[in-house]
Amino acid sequence: MNLSALTAVSPIDGRYHAKTEPLADYFSEYALMRYRVKVEILYFIALHSRAQLPQLEGLTDADIAGLRRIYTDFSIADAEHIKEIESVTNHDVKAVEY
Repeated sequence: MNLSALTAVSPIDGRYHAKTEPLADYFSEYALMRYRVKVEILYFIALHSRAQLPQLEGLTDADIAGLRRIYTDFSIADAEHIKEIESVTNHDVKAVEY
């Protein structure tokens, strides 16, 4: 079945799509993935800066900047890659972690 205003799961994605489209940046599955990636990276950085874990020694400022670029430059292609991993793991959070 093709997606149209009549076949959408809710009127938000159907008849009101034009009015609610800006909300996709915050409430879509893509946005959920982007925010999950951001939380995981910020948590990793916090562990590095506060926990003094030997496994994280040697992480440079350039490495941290590179990690931050992963979520600031997050793209549809990145989300699609997570979906590919999820098809194997059958778990959305684990797919983000991998």
